[in-house]
Amino acid sequence: MTASEADRTFAPGPDAAGLSEAEAARRLADTGPNEVTARKPVRLHRRVLAQLTDPLIMVLLAAVALTLAIGDHPDAIVIGAVVLVNTTVGVAQEIRADNAVAALSALTAPHARVRRDGVVRDLPAAAVVPGDVLLVGEGDVIAADAELVEASALLVDESMLTGESVPVDKEVGTALNGGTVVVRGRGVATVTATGAAGALGRIATLLDEEREPTPLQRRLAALGRVLAVVTLALCVLVFALGLVRGLPLGTMAVTAISLAVAAVPESLPAVVTLALALGARRMAARHALVRRLPAVETLGSVSVLATDKTGTLTRGRMVVERVWTPFGSVDPSGAEHEPPEVPPRGGGPVSADGLRPATELLTVTSLCNDATLRPPDDGASGGGGTALGDPMEVALLAAATAMGCPSKEELARTRPRIGEAPFDSLRRRMTTVHSAGGGRRVLVCLKGAPEAVLDPAVLSDPPDALAAARQEAARLAARGYRVLAVASGVRDDLPSPVTAAEAGLALLGLVALSDPPKPNAAATLASCRAAGITPVLITGDHPATARAVASRVALLGGSETDDRVLTGADVAAGRVADLTSVRVFARTDPQQKLDIVEAWRARGAVTAMTGDGVNDGPALHRADIGVAMGARGTEVARQAADLVLTDDELSTVVAAVEEGRRVYDNIRRFLVYGMAGGAAEVLVMLVGPFLGLPLPLRAGQILWINLLTHGLTGVAMGAEPASPGTMRRPPRPPDQHVLGGGAWQRLLVLAGVVTAGSLAAALGARALGRDWQSVLFLALLAAQLGAVLGLRSRLFTRKNPFLPLSVLASALLALAALYVPFLSSVLETVPLDGAGVGLAATCAPLGFLTARSVRTAYRGDGSAGASRTPELR
Repeated sequence: MTASEADRTFAPGPDAAGLSEAEAARRLADTGPNEVTARKPVRLHRRVLAQLTDPLIMVLLAAVALTLAIGDHPDAIVIGAVVLVNTTVGVAQEIRADNAVAALSALTAPHARVRRDGVVRDLPAAAVVPGDVLLVGEGDVIAADAELVEASALLVDESMLTGESVPVDKEVGTALNGGTVVVRGRGVATVTATGAAGALGRIATLLDEEREPTPLQRRLAALGRVLAVVTLALCVLVFALGLVRGLPLGTMAVTAISLAVAAVPESLPAVVTLALALGARRMAARHALVRRLPAVETLGSVSVLATDKTGTLTRGRMVVERVWTPFGSVDPSGAEHEPPEVPPRGGGPVSADGLRPATELLTVTSLCNDATLRPPDDGASGGGGTALGDPMEVALLAAATAMGCPSKEELARTRPRIGEAPFDSLRRRMTTVHSAGGGRRVLVCLKGAPEAVLDPAVLSDPPDALAAARQEAARLAARGYRVLAVASGVRDDLPSPVTAAEAGLALLGLVALSDPPKPNAAATLASCRAAGITPVLITGDHPATARAVASRVALLGGSETDDRVLTGADVAAGRVADLTSVRVFARTDPQQKLDIVEAWRARGAVTAMTGDGVNDGPALHRADIGVAMGARGTEVARQAADLVLTDDELSTVVAAVEEGRRVYDNIRRFLVYGMAGGAAEVLVMLVGPFLGLPLPLRAGQILWINLLTHGLTGVAMGAEPASPGTMRRPPRPPDQHVLGGGAWQRLLVLAGVVTAGSLAAALGARALGRDWQSVLFLALLAAQLGAVLGLRSRLFTRKNPFLPLSVLASALLALAALYVPFLSSVLETVPLDGAGVGLAATCAPLGFLTARSVRTAYRGDGSAGASRTPELR
């Protein structure tokens, strides 16, 4: 029956006329439109200011001012370009993401049918007011919160609000929630709340809090502050030492400022931005759309994955998983379009006769069924057919098709329906009567809840058969299945009323339905555990259903975890002292999901939360990483999330975590490389004078080294592929410094060796009568270029050809500084002969070998010793 047909079936109630237009206009003025107000957009200047106030960017802005002060305009332009690109990319990513996700108000129904002045009107949902008489039918999105005053077989999908995988029967006097969908039947309701006062509005208020900085943003901010202080102190020290040695004030001022610029890895923001942008691009290719660029790295820090059930761990649709008959059990879920090979209870192949009781049962469920399956259109591009109706009845039709039963269209021709008693919440069963093919004989088909069907008043089967069926039904229900009992019988005439035929029927068997786990769900959770990520199930579904799914995906059963299934009521009542000891939560509301996420965060975990419903929005917003389902998720979930999965596959989250770890590894690898080089330059300037090298490097030479090492090669490091074993190691500790876990030890060792090798080359050149300053300049460059190749986790990989090409380009530009007259004049270098170049070139393999050795000298936790995982963590 269509929605318009449903309108004509309602008997007028006491409020049949509905509100008058004048009264509706007055209430609309009082309450405002029926819209969930979206958060105000962030102005462009605020976005730019947020980028520029990052501590590292502020250090770079200071470096621009300093280079301009000493007249070094080329370096000022380069550093300024880094700041400009970083700010532009960050702002553009935020704006693009905000434009890609619709506002909360887009979720509400675009139109609603209300009765005003006795006339049914089709209005925009925004015009609905409290007190309106709302008419709903199959397929309608409910426009506002309301109370039912009339209902006929009304079934509503509330999964977007509650997480309940099974649609809910609605009776007169029960509440309807705005944004939910009618899947069957019809109803009349009185609107009780609209806009911000409704269920969607109350959830929206939980999304108003500002986002906290990501772990990477916090770590880099702390690093920026430390760098600013240390750099200033070192430059003052170099300046003072120069003056003590009697060097000119102007010379030492320029040298100290140049050293300050060299000590700061100004390419770091560019490296971070490039690494994050490439990570976002790689994730998009793997069906994960990043809404906030810093979220790319945060994924690599995730230590807890809080997942919902429906559509994430499970398929998001009802499936018949078991058909039980007095003759055996059959699993029809093994095939969707062809009859499966089904093992009987005793094992071995099944004959056609052995399958007959199950096919007879499913044929009856196809007859006693109001759903329809539409095959794909001929020539349609992609996609299968569509299903309309109660998801449970759709599953019964799909199982019948898989078992080779006649189609519903064929049954409609051969066994036309001539009478029915629809399902209602009191009888808890549905009965249909069909022509038996000749004369007045009819076929009675019945399905319903086991307790309403397995009754001697309904069935004629002997008591022991009914007892066996009840025992099997209880066993299946305990395993989390939704169980239906099916019966049929033949009558000589059409009964009147139809319910009179609900006696003396024969039991055909039981049907067990569920929303089963996705085929790769268990393997995905196993991958999470291998990567040190703790999976937690948080759902609004029934505890038995949650337990059944959790058991099937091996989420329960570990000796180190609490195997209880905790409910939202338990969480609200504080019945468990430590929420992080429980792995499965059921019947949770939005606030309780927040409480669970906050409990993990208070323990120091970095949380990723997946969800698709409105009820998931607040937790998605509060978690360190919110992951929304793109295909079946609501707009609220997408707006609240940092990551949107276009394929709704949990395995995509694991792939995104790997990408996040790759990004973070590359950032840390650049920090070791860039800061070791900067530290080596500072040490050369400090130690050189004590070895008889009065002014080891001139300001221009320092800046040229910095440009080639931190610029070309440094940025190229951001595209390095993932290290071997990336997903076989635990996530880094959330409180670990960006240079923790042994990185600072590597940095100091590498800086010390590069410094020693470069100074040794300079002293050797002086002993041979060569220009020692030019040798020192070239040696520092060669050592750092060798180190950047030595730090690669995959030495001979072809996945990032830009890095070896950038090393080659930097080497050529280093030689150009000696042999191109213009550059040689500006940088105050002297062309070297073969011996001088050879002395400097020996530092390249020294830097390479040192970098290779420090990669394995420290474990990820910072303790010394050999490590089996050579990647830089």
